[in-house]
Amino acid sequence: MKSTVTELDVKGKEAKAASKNLAFLDTETKNKALLNIADALMSRHEEILAANKLDYKEAEASGMNAAMLDRLRLSASRLEGIAKDVRTVAALPDPVGEIIEERILPNSLQLIKKRVPLGVIGAIYESRPNVTVDIAVLCLKAGNAVILRGGKETLRSNMALAKVIQEAAYKAGIPQGAIQLIESTDRALVNHMLKMKEVIDLLIPRGGAGLIKFITENAAMPVVAGGIGVCHTYVDKDADLKKAVDIVYNAKVQRPTVCNALDTILVHTSIAERFLPIIAQELAKAGVEMHCDKRSLAILKPIPSLKLVPANEADWGKEFLALIAAIKVVDSLDEALEHIERYGSGHSEAIITENKIAASRFLNEADAACVYANASTRFTDGSQFGLGAEIGISTQKFHARGPMALREITTYKWIIIGNGQVRP
Repeated sequence: MKSTVTELDVKGKEAKAASKNLAFLDTETKNKALLNIADALMSRHEEILAANKLDYKEAEASGMNAAMLDRLRLSASRLEGIAKDVRTVAALPDPVGEIIEERILPNSLQLIKKRVPLGVIGAIYESRPNVTVDIAVLCLKAGNAVILRGGKETLRSNMALAKVIQEAAYKAGIPQGAIQLIESTDRALVNHMLKMKEVIDLLIPRGGAGLIKFITENAAMPVVAGGIGVCHTYVDKDADLKKAVDIVYNAKVQRPTVCNALDTILVHTSIAERFLPIIAQELAKAGVEMHCDKRSLAILKPIPSLKLVPANEADWGKEFLALIAAIKVVDSLDEALEHIERYGSGHSEAIITENKIAASRFLNEADAACVYANASTRFTDGSQFGLGAEIGISTQKFHARGPMALREITTYKWIIIGNGQVRP
């Protein structure tokens, strides 16, 4: 295997060169490449799943936790879902070349604001092999070359996926070198990659809080980070309790190991004695451990067969990524909003209420990338939003916030057309 620096520099140079041609590639060719990729993911599923099985066995033997193992695992149905998302991206409008704004100035200059690719996007991520496909196809459709660096725990899976993607894309006419996977697992590679500002135009980290913090603090190029998801659902005094039970259960249980899963349930005091026993018994059926504040613990303690733990300060603002939920009784919508402001991560927050004024206040005042009224936070996802896939879910407040898809990985240029004008 090539040395870290050599492999990264060579592939970086190839990606930069490919990006110049990819930026002007026609939509038909890009879409053909995406459809080729989707077909290849299905026709070559056996080699992809075989590679993933080896990664999974090794990770399991190493003691990887259940949340990370779930993110690592591929299956026939998951691979089919990934291929479906690729086809969705192919069907979306091409953002490249879109005229965002156009006008004639008083001096007769024609001013055009046009969407263009960023160039080369670098991605450093952990555990989830589907990210290899999502990022590659979105970058391709948006006219960007991509340099992928996954974690060592998914190396075989990523290599198998990258091979399939590259062969399918290049066969359709995508410039050679536009899709790069770094195979070296040397940790020194990350430090070197963070300094490659002459090659990489945007860096996207996806992983744990430690990885994201390190990259955002040390990268020489712009970074758009998908932070951790500490997600709250507030059950208001005017909530429909059946809706509340269904939504809370779905948000916590449907797939607890992902960033848009529910972490903390906030319940208005006036309905706590009615709602908490119902939702607690439902959550208990799925094996959820409940970390309760004093008031919720007092309500739930008499009920047998519940997994109850007295909550401590560390439970508020914690992304559990497991069948664990924190529960707190609050006296008002204001207190719920204050709790979210203090402990939320800016990812996804929800209110359950039939009171339109309360819903409006929550949607306006909760500071997060995605805010919900009467729906599960599990919908915070590029595919669910009709975007096909996502580069990541940004919790920042720059140009990209929430699920990042095609438009979020482009920029624009001003085009000015004159007829001899000079500035007086």
